[in-house]
Amino acid sequence: MRFLALVFVNLRRHKPRALIGVAGIGFGVAAMLTILSIVTGAIGMFERILAVDSHYLVFEKNVSDLFFSSVPDQEVAALRGLPNVESAEPLLFGLVTSGDRPIITCFGLEATNPRLTKAKWLAGNPAEFGRVKEGVWLGARAAEFLEARAGERIGIGRGEFVVAGIFSTENGFEDGGVFLPLRAAQEFFSREGVSSIVAIKLRDEARGAEFRQAVAAAHPGLMALENREFNRSYTQFKILHFTAWAVGLCAFLLGGLGVANTMLLSVFSRIREIAVLRVCGFSRGQVAGLIFGEASVIAAAGVGVGFTLGYAALFVLEHAPQFHGYVQAVVKPAMLGGIVVTALVTAVIGAIYPARFASKIQPAEALRYE
Repeated sequence: MRFLALVFVNLRRHKPRALIGVAGIGFGVAAMLTILSIVTGAIGMFERILAVDSHYLVFEKNVSDLFFSSVPDQEVAALRGLPNVESAEPLLFGLVTSGDRPIITCFGLEATNPRLTKAKWLAGNPAEFGRVKEGVWLGARAAEFLEARAGERIGIGRGEFVVAGIFSTENGFEDGGVFLPLRAAQEFFSREGVSSIVAIKLRDEARGAEFRQAVAAAHPGLMALENREFNRSYTQFKILHFTAWAVGLCAFLLGGLGVANTMLLSVFSRIREIAVLRVCGFSRGQVAGLIFGEASVIAAAGVGVGFTLGYAALFVLEHAPQFHGYVQAVVKPAMLGGIVVTALVTAVIGAIYPARFASKIQPAEALRYE
């Protein structure tokens, strides 16, 4: 108990330096929490777009991004004719502009797509999808930031369309997107006769392996993956996860250097004090433990500050109108545990040299130190 009290006494005596260390760890924690939560949420939203009422996804082999995948219409028809296939819903991805909005996700789909019936319709109804001449359908957030209402004409890219319906979904990407009938989207993006992916729903999910074999045999240019398997293997998801962790670890590296600098300055300013502790019976291990204890307290305080800043940043980003609902942060327990462990390890590593230096101080020489 006295040992722990001494740790807090030393930190209080060197508040500015301790606060610098806390700030370094705190900003690292906040950066990692914010980035990982946003990336995880974005991946989750995209996964839900692909997995609406489906078991398998079929797309072109050897493509780096689904925006470049091309599944011909005749292949879609053939997939619908395979045994055990209950439905095959093609989906075409594209990016469009409107007014001062440089990037809006556009979805080309057929009127039978289940996401239309599952949405909450604010204007129009799913039965009219694709039946309105030059019609475009908007997610609720897209209608909000485009300031568009049903029946009005709006410019999308180089064309002009009539807002035929507005609906709301829980998915930020969809809610901030525009929707066109598949044929109209193919014409708009000059991708006549192709889709980006096909979402497959099977009558008997247990016979999924049989379906994959049928696709591989009859459609060598296509690949069929179960939704969960696709989420684990999709290259873009892996890149996003890697980038998020890399940025977060770089932030922690800076925080670790801050802790190392804080503890080293603290040791140099307390050489005589450490010598007195040695004379009073403190062993080298106890002196080193004192430094590690101070670093651990700094790390713990930094984690608390970082989580507070990170959650505040996520709240602001999720509710900022500029992001149009595209930010839906997801915080997982494993993520929080990884951040805490990384913070503590970073602080301990940063304290290794200062602790080693302090433990080697010779009392007789240190007492003469000015």
